[in-house]
Amino acid sequence: MREHYSEIVINGTPEQVWGVLTNFSGYPNWNPFVRRASGTVKPGERIEVYLQPPDGPGMTIKPTLTEVVPNCELRWLGHTVIPGLFDGEHIFTIEPLEADGVRFIQREVFGGILASPVLRLIGENTLRGFETMNKALKAEAEKSIS
Repeated sequence: MREHYSEIVINGTPEQVWGVLTNFSGYPNWNPFVRRASGTVKPGERIEVYLQPPDGPGMTIKPTLTEVVPNCELRWLGHTVIPGLFDGEHIFTIEPLEADGVRFIQREVFGGILASPVLRLIGENTLRGFETMNKALKAEAEKSIS
């Protein structure tokens, strides 16, 4: 198993960040990595997500939401055609800080027999996608403060 990890501090409340993160219809307006997402934010629901990493080809995935804890955590699990070949659990975590703000963590745990070769091809670009999304989420969430 391999993991990609990126975090950022956002000046806002967990509710503000959660509101932006789970408003899938707003993604095309601010999200440079997850360009589109649709579906119901509820555990067990299958959603549709279009990912566009920087300098990489876009792809549509249809993961299942495995964890939905409002204002705290959103997780989905995706597979290639056959589970166990290349699997990814994507995890968004919102942690309140003692000072005003939150730590937003985005990570993905990759597994399956094709994980190592696939990540050699897309890993760096995917991590850059996390970082660009985190910065854009920060900007979007902090707009609602002003």
